[in-house]
Amino acid sequence: MSSPELYAYFKRIGYDSDAKPTLETLRAIHRLHPEHIPFENLDPLCGLPAKLDMPSLQKKLIDTQRGGYCYEHNLLLKKMLETLGYRVKGLAARVRWNVPNNVTMPMTHMLLRIEIDGTDWIADVGFGGQVLTGPLRLEPDVTQSTPHEDFRLNQTGTHYTLETQIREHWVPVYSFDLHEPLMPDYELSNWYVSTHPASRFVTGLTVARTEPNCRYTLRNADFAIHPLRGATQRHRLSSLGELKNALGDCFHISLPPHANLDSQLARVLETPSA
Repeated sequence: MSSPELYAYFKRIGYDSDAKPTLETLRAIHRLHPEHIPFENLDPLCGLPAKLDMPSLQKKLIDTQRGGYCYEHNLLLKKMLETLGYRVKGLAARVRWNVPNNVTMPMTHMLLRIEIDGTDWIADVGFGGQVLTGPLRLEPDVTQSTPHEDFRLNQTGTHYTLETQIREHWVPVYSFDLHEPLMPDYELSNWYVSTHPASRFVTGLTVARTEPNCRYTLRNADFAIHPLRGATQRHRLSSLGELKNALGDCFHISLPPHANLDSQLARVLETPSA
């Protein structure tokens, strides 16, 4: 393996097996990435737009033990997969997760389309608390297992809707088509979600990470552990120290030296539960 960036990425996610562009390799990387690189929005929360150039992504998500949100995660994964020899295209989606049916969201989420031996797969390591932990065949009306929940794709015309099974219910996650945006499209959407005063990534804190047997999520001061089996455990964090300890100990985030980090974390502690 000649790429130092790829070597550093593999070290970051704990991958030490075959580096050939196979489905088995993709599944292993897809499982490990959201376990070792958390979803977090500390930069936009502190007034710093997310940077999408590759040196910035490598420094933040790999070198300094940080995380990021969808554009950062999936652009990094796209580059690493292309380095391995995969054929990868970026896609864009409208979030449906926790969004009323009568509300249409802008296309502010990024996911990936990967071709392996003539079959198209969907990969996405940047959807926060309900992130995929394995790739899905781009095939509608089939329940597909991941290391965590089951998912399926519904198709209407040229549009797909990703759904996940939460207990006995199927819940929409996001909708997308197969149009491939250009990098300026992602840059524009990224600027919007990381700077708009009404963006959830500017107004509040969203953090997530997976483990083999559970998911960890944090929305402002509301911390939750979602086991694969059993009831969700919820806890309201009550102090700045408790919040910073959770970010470090549970989500494995090396806190950035932002001058206003403490004041912004103190603000989200005062935000009522949703």
